[in-house]
Amino acid sequence: MIIVMRLSLAISLLVIVLIIKKISFSVDIDNLKKILLLAAVAVFHLWIQITGLKFTSASNTGWIIGTAPIFMAILGYFYFKEKISFKKLLGIIIAFSGLLILVGKGNPFNIDLINNIGDWLVLLSAFTWGVYSIINKKITLNFSSVKTIFYLFLIMIIIILPFNINQNNFYSLINLSALGWINILFLGLLCSGVSYVIWSYLLREMSSAKVGAYLYIEPFITFIGAWILLKEEITFLMLLSGIIITFGVYLVNKE
Repeated sequence: MIIVMRLSLAISLLVIVLIIKKISFSVDIDNLKKILLLAAVAVFHLWIQITGLKFTSASNTGWIIGTAPIFMAILGYFYFKEKISFKKLLGIIIAFSGLLILVGKGNPFNIDLINNIGDWLVLLSAFTWGVYSIINKKITLNFSSVKTIFYLFLIMIIIILPFNINQNNFYSLINLSALGWINILFLGLLCSGVSYVIWSYLLREMSSAKVGAYLYIEPFITFIGAWILLKEEITFLMLLSGIIITFGVYLVNKE
């Protein structure tokens, strides 16, 4: 139900943006077919990731999802002939090493190997995010990023909504607290609406490997956010891993 609310709010924001920017809502059949495929991949991605989280730990999920940029670089090489130079490859390896230090708290051996169905599902979701990004890039090369995400979310909500219409979800929604609504607004307007459009735009303007490399910064930002908002402890190893990740991303994007 949270996903439904996120999509609804994001769609409302995108409608306003399209009207203000005077972008036509028209879409040709060819691009609509591609967006349908993109929506199917996005829904499948969300479903397997949420299912996987039921069977594995959050820490395992964190480092496994960190493999998504690798899939993006590989898929970008095969589908768009994007070159992966030695410097770019070195940057990906360094950034991934920083991720392992972060999640393993300084010792990569602290990270459990993939050993259950949940781990495999999360790994598959990292691959599907790579597929999503490649399809997104293919569409936005000659189609508006804002309009792509608008129709993507519209199709996604049509797919998901029938599975969420029940009495329990309705009562949960009307009894949501003020803080709960603030969180939903943040997720819907910023995390879904604004962020997906930015991601789509960057995929059009940059190589998949360069865009994907920024995903390595996400766990580090999460730790910083937890330190500021939740008063969780931040350690030297966290700062060190952040520096390593940032340096790796710098190498990938230096060219």
